[in-house]
Amino acid sequence: MKHLELSELTALLRECAGEEEGVDLDGDVLDTSFSDLGYDSLAMLQATGRVERDYEVTLGEAIDDATTPRAYLDAVNRALAAREAA
Repeated sequence: MKHLELSELTALLRECAGEEEGVDLDGDVLDTSFSDLGYDSLAMLQATGRVERDYEVTLGEAIDDATTPRAYLDAVNRALAAREAA
């Protein structure tokens, strides 16, 4: 089963919205809010669209409360696991 890893998420964020100066996405960012990392709701919407397309999964409202990379990865990977179980 395929999972979204932090390295894949950070690469996707860089592709979709760049990287804020002074932010090290390769550091310990799992519990840092997306807003503190420099990503607004539009950037996250674009990243979510790419995840849905690339991973062939529908995230819907499951992703709305994911304000940190850890929460985002958990939501995506739960959706991927549910799809596999179906």
